Amino acid sequence: MEAIYTLELTDLKHLKSGKVREVYEIDNNLLIIATDRISAFDVIMKKPIPGKGKILQQISAFWFEKTKHIIPNHFITNKVEEYPQICHKYKNILEGRSMLVKKCNPLPIECIVRGYITGSAWKEYKAQGTITGIKLPDGLIEFQQLPEPIFTPSTKAEHGHDENISFEKAAEIVGHNIAEQIRIISLELYKFGAEYLSQNNLILADTKFEFGLDENNNLILIDEALTPDSSRFWQKDIYKPGIPPVQFDKQILRYYLLTLDWNKKPPAPDLPENVIIKTAEKYNEALKLIVHN
Repeated sequence: MEAIYTLELTDLKHLKSGKVREVYEIDNNLLIIATDRISAFDVIMKKPIPGKGKILQQISAFWFEKTKHIIPNHFITNKVEEYPQICHKYKNILEGRSMLVKKCNPLPIECIVRGYITGSAWKEYKAQGTITGIKLPDGLIEFQQLPEPIFTPSTKAEHGHDENISFEKAAEIVGHNIAEQIRIISLELYKFGAEYLSQNNLILADTKFEFGLDENNNLILIDEALTPDSSRFWQKDIYKPGIPPVQFDKQILRYYLLTLDWNKKPPAPDLPENVIIKTAEKYNEALKLIVHN
């Protein structure tokens, strides 16, 4: 499978490049294209993961359809024949890895919901007994399910590291009313996703959502939703607290990078072929378990 790392759609208006996605302006909408780039520790790796972009877009489109009863979203279509005519010549590139979405004003924070204690949350808990300042019960062990899912927002960094912040800080940034809305909706989306995935032998350990305000100032879900790039998925039937779970995300890549003498800053180290292959396999397994189960 041919991997796409960069794009050259010269007659389309390019707006921005993310770690994975390229965004173009088409009339009054946006065209989002998921490349096969992969990042870890907020650094883009030098080599792509073949097919990854198509998997991310399929999963996001699936969840945008599944969750629109909870909150509207920016998704319009992912059928290239329904895109404006100027896009049709790029069908071979766009098919399966792009979506046409509504333009909106993105909120400048990321909305993270954690149902289990792992990653940076575990580090903070071990040191302080809290997650983003939220006091948790004593005696929790790594990978344990939390008593209730918690909302732990972060800043949204275009480059470099996002920073975990308190709910109060998020309210200062976006206003208390909007902060309260996105907390409630994020938790509802998490619970809906977790219940659905549980039936497919997956645990949704944590996930990240992004929101924006549309032209009528209504809150909508944007970016991606419940993908292996924005979530931690664990195999449910063999999960035990305290034992590293079987994961369906890019944790294989993170584990490999942690074995290196690398300072988590650019330039990224080269990835061996076996890490690329195993990471691609995990993305494909996630697609099957989420969308095709």
